[in-house]
Amino acid sequence: MHFYSVIIPLFNEEEVFNESYKRLKNVMDSLNEDYELIFINDGSTDTTETLVKNTAILDKKVKLINFSRNFGHQIAISAGMDYSSGDAVIIIDADLQDPPELIPKMISKYIEGYDVVYAVRSKRKGETFFKKFSAKLFYRTLKYLTDFNIPVDTGDFRLISRNVCDVLSSLDERNRFVRGLVSWVGFNQIGIEYVRDDRFAGETKYPLKKMLKLSMDGITSFSVKPLKLSIVLGTIIMIIDFLYCIYLIINKLLFNSNIIIHGWTSTLIITAFLSGIQLLMLGIIGEYLARIFEESKNRPLYIVKEVINLDKKIKK
Repeated sequence: MHFYSVIIPLFNEEEVFNESYKRLKNVMDSLNEDYELIFINDGSTDTTETLVKNTAILDKKVKLINFSRNFGHQIAISAGMDYSSGDAVIIIDADLQDPPELIPKMISKYIEGYDVVYAVRSKRKGETFFKKFSAKLFYRTLKYLTDFNIPVDTGDFRLISRNVCDVLSSLDERNRFVRGLVSWVGFNQIGIEYVRDDRFAGETKYPLKKMLKLSMDGITSFSVKPLKLSIVLGTIIMIIDFLYCIYLIINKLLFNSNIIIHGWTSTLIITAFLSGIQLLMLGIIGEYLARIFEESKNRPLYIVKEVINLDKKIKK
């Protein structure tokens, strides 16, 4: 017999909670194994909290971690891992874009001996061209920038073993990119393909602003190559400048050209270009410094207002 923990972050999911709970319960009951459904209320402002509490009264397998405010999706996942006690942990969103019916297939791979089973999106329904294109671009850029393999076209929908979960819970990073951390820790990993459905109801909790922040967290957490960009750009600009100087000298000596005197337009363009490069590099350095600043404050990753059907003391 195995015991499984299912982690489900919630933020204003009143329209999907009942259906999500129903499908998760049906899938987990069909396994004939013990399990817990850990819902993390990430500062919802609708009736999500009430719905989970009422369900937890009737079903003791339903457990609630109630944050004091909104701390973010990745932090909610981390809290679920901290409180989980299963032999394996399954992470899934409540919006039903990731089908709970895929969980038995994940578990079968876990039984075979894999520590991480991640879901690979072979097709994404109900998403705009821009969302698909930007996601594809981000994952491939991140794969290029990092020195270890982060699978492309994957989200947080995955199963991790207790060993992996304990390692992740021991990490104290503030700006967390969970799918990157799972890849970073290693262990035995495998992917399974699935078709990602349209959202069951409600609106996406990852608008462009949050997607950009998540992308920045992923890049700055796992790569220093953007910082090295200044060396590459500096070298390229130096070579171009050197060649341009030779061009000016040749024109002056051989053709008595006045291009040095009259080239104000080109001078302004070059100055503006170099200023843009400098501001770009300052911005990149600023992003890394901001993350160092956040880490140095050593504040708790999240604050729990209450827990239901769970021990009050967390493992960390």
